[in-house]
Amino acid sequence: MIHCLVVDDEQHALDLIVRHINQVPFLTLAGACTNPVEAIHTLQHQHVDLIFLDIHMSGMSGFDFIKNIPQKYRVVLTTAYTEFALDGFEHNVVDYLVKPVPFSRFMRSAQRVQELITTKGGPFYENSAADNYFFVKTECKGKMIKVNYDSIDFIEGKKNYVAIHHNQEKILALLNMKYLEDLLPKDRFIRVHHSFIIAKEQITMIEGNQVALKNTTERIPIGVTYKDHFLQAMKIKK
Repeated sequence: MIHCLVVDDEQHALDLIVRHINQVPFLTLAGACTNPVEAIHTLQHQHVDLIFLDIHMSGMSGFDFIKNIPQKYRVVLTTAYTEFALDGFEHNVVDYLVKPVPFSRFMRSAQRVQELITTKGGPFYENSAADNYFFVKTECKGKMIKVNYDSIDFIEGKKNYVAIHHNQEKILALLNMKYLEDLLPKDRFIRVHHSFIIAKEQITMIEGNQVALKNTTERIPIGVTYKDHFLQAMKIKK
């Protein structure tokens, strides 16, 4: 889980970023401050991995703030002024978001941070290689459901969310298929369609361009672009 601090002296802008954080399963809010000095105090007393930081603030600019904190933090700048983007990257920030920040752009930034952390390692992994589960945020604020890999039958991608079918139940989550495809172990799960990831252990039959699974009567389609890889993975000769 990536712990986030939001720093912005405009309350409405701060509230928007907080709402975005609450919609991303691998992000959690560590604090939200309209005062940069208060934010530095928060860093001293809270575990923080990632800072969403406004550039233009009264009393202390975002760049001054960066100079006054340890370099261990990942920083994503937020501002209404696009001309400061180059300055931001010279300060080694991860990303630069222009206000008002749409959720789709915010999500891309969050995924960029996650990919950077996963590639370079460090204390931010949501799951280690030994973990056999992940957590999914629910519609109830503060409530998360633990999903064990062993319980998953298949995952179905929808337009803006996914449906995780496990234990003959369904969980709806604001995740994307690429995130789950990268998260789940390749020896146990495989993507067979743009909209479907299945657990290999659940496969009972392959018939034409469809797969039958143990715990559901639903047939999972095999996409044309995924078929060759799927057959090779299952060690089936065409």
